[in-house]
Amino acid sequence: MRQKKHTLIVLLVLGVGLALGAWWYVRERRRPVAYQTARVERGPLSRLVIATGTVNPMATVQVGTYVSGPIKELFVDFNSPVEQGQRVAKIDPAPFATRVKAAEANLANARAKVEMTRADLALKKLTLERNRALLAKNLVSQNDVDTAKSLYDQAVAQLAIDQAAMQQTEASLQEARVNLAYTDIISPIDGVVVSRNVDVGQTVAASFQTPTLFLIAQDLTKMQVDTNVSESDIGMVQEGQRAAFLVDAYPERKFWGAVTQVRNAPQIVQNVVTYDVVVSVDNTDLALKPGMTANISIISAHRDNALKVPLAALRFRPPSAHRAGTPKGQAQDHGQLGVQDADSKKAEEQRRQVWVANGQKLTPVPVQVGISDETDAELLQGPLAEGDTVVIGIHATNDGVSQTT
Repeated sequence: MRQKKHTLIVLLVLGVGLALGAWWYVRERRRPVAYQTARVERGPLSRLVIATGTVNPMATVQVGTYVSGPIKELFVDFNSPVEQGQRVAKIDPAPFATRVKAAEANLANARAKVEMTRADLALKKLTLERNRALLAKNLVSQNDVDTAKSLYDQAVAQLAIDQAAMQQTEASLQEARVNLAYTDIISPIDGVVVSRNVDVGQTVAASFQTPTLFLIAQDLTKMQVDTNVSESDIGMVQEGQRAAFLVDAYPERKFWGAVTQVRNAPQIVQNVVTYDVVVSVDNTDLALKPGMTANISIISAHRDNALKVPLAALRFRPPSAHRAGTPKGQAQDHGQLGVQDADSKKAEEQRRQVWVANGQKLTPVPVQVGISDETDAELLQGPLAEGDTVVIGIHATNDGVSQTT
């Protein structure tokens, strides 16, 4: 008896549970659904290539020295404007001036020796001619003529040797004068000194490698951003495209430039391939400094008046319970309410459909998209028009339909 009573109680509890479950299921099925929607709009749209880079002068020149010695004077400092040919520093010229004087003395000695050899040559030539005349009169022997000829030939050779020695001495003098001139360190360009690496009294040695004394930027009113663009984006970058960038020093100011170079040489770091892209920018107010980090956006494509739809509408995938139909070839739902996939760009392009609310059902609308930015995509083809609404999300409420634009 007790066993039957216990069984009856269990069946009663199960029946009540099933009834409550059925009631809850029907209630949830009848609950109105709120569709989060957005409007199809017209407006400007830009496809951006995002990268980071470094602000650099258009051209920099390292100024060094060809001679060694202590720095005697400095004529410029950091940020000093310089002109081409201007003296920026001087190495102690005393030892080089001494070498010039020694070379001048050696040259004077060599010239005097050449003159002495010429005089000796003239004498030997006269002796040879006299002996030849006397030989015709049988007043001297042939041996005397041969001896005179030998002495004459020796004098000719000695003159050639002395002249070569004089030319070598002239070259040594020229070298000494050039080295003396090199004690004046000259700016090769017009520009601004951005780096000074020496002080007065410091000895510089140019025996193995030319030391860098100054770094001069050609023109700080014209700067460039050297940036690395990934191989997946480099195909969208071309010379002439506009670019905007920000620097930490001026977070509220946007700087504009243009792509002037897309270099072909790859940069490979840890198997990541990038390419150098140079963006030129005007810096008339000298706000930009060499070495600043730039967060740059290159406008690879732009539409002034594009018909655009939010990317959230392209990513949105409703559960099958809310679908009025699915076009052939479209992926099935993921069984989640209002799921927005985190797929790659390629998957987003393949999807190419949005969803439109018809009452409590959602209808897929095939579309063809073009360029996109971080929030919107361009609509190239499809039945949607400006002002139409597309679904970007759903959630169950007791309030019916809600809309966001």
